[in-house]
Amino acid sequence: MEYCFGVDIGGTTVKFGLFSQKEGLLEKWEIPTKKGSEPTPLLKDIKVSIEECLSKNGLKKEDLAGIGMAAPGPVTEDGCLRGTVNIGWGDVFLGKKAEKLIGVSPVYIGNDARVAALGEYTFGAGKEVSSLLMVTLGTGVGGGVILNGKILSGASGTAGEIGHITMNLDELEQCNCGKKGCLEQYASAPGMVRVAQKALMNTDKPSVLRNIEVLTAKKLWDAAKKGDALARELTEYISKILGVAIANACYIVDPEMIVLGGGVSQAGVFLLDMVQRAYVENVFPHCRDKKFALAKLLNDAGIYGAAAMVFKQ
Repeated sequence: MEYCFGVDIGGTTVKFGLFSQKEGLLEKWEIPTKKGSEPTPLLKDIKVSIEECLSKNGLKKEDLAGIGMAAPGPVTEDGCLRGTVNIGWGDVFLGKKAEKLIGVSPVYIGNDARVAALGEYTFGAGKEVSSLLMVTLGTGVGGGVILNGKILSGASGTAGEIGHITMNLDELEQCNCGKKGCLEQYASAPGMVRVAQKALMNTDKPSVLRNIEVLTAKKLWDAAKKGDALARELTEYISKILGVAIANACYIVDPEMIVLGGGVSQAGVFLLDMVQRAYVENVFPHCRDKKFALAKLLNDAGIYGAAAMVFKQ
């Protein structure tokens, strides 16, 4: 039983990885996500895909130590997935349902951001530390805390949801979660674009950003790297908000390392240095020596973390 599957369920695709305890990732692939009011149709697709992979590799279900699954919603300690906004499910004990449908036991379930953090902790940027906070900057802002090798889930499955820390009590626009002033409204990719578009309307400062027909977070960071004054001002503002949010989170969990992941993190060391500097300038002195790193596993962090859930048992 040295094999397992890591499965990362996303709003568009489901990513799979076949792992060996000895050799690591053996194969990876993905299928489209079948959406609906409950998970049975998608679990049937996952079952077929897993069985095809086993057959191709000359393996049986009995060779598996289990399956790990990352899902886009809060997951409680007892394995209840508390709804998936992007797919359409309500509350479901997804692991138990998957065990019955797929015919493999155990199936471990975790929130996608938290599982990605476990992947980075076990196989990626955090291999040398005992604890970390991972912040993913993409369509939203996700977060995960790993303490002594375990995912911190919390009573309602929302521990680590740094994207919904309130950063501006005077914000008038709503976040996707229904609140106002969330970190996600400033530090997600769409949030960064929102910040930039507001600035372009409210200032006459010259900027190459004015000549971009479809502004994106990547184009904003690229312009800042090339020395555009307004772009640099905006990225410093965004970095300060993110740095302060990370400082606030560190007061609660005090991790050894901060890992930045997600699509926006591809701005690289330029972004990392700005966020770390903002963090140091706005944090309690005893917390200033945290290690900062960029995620290494990129889009594979979810399947690696899902596999880690199995092998760590």
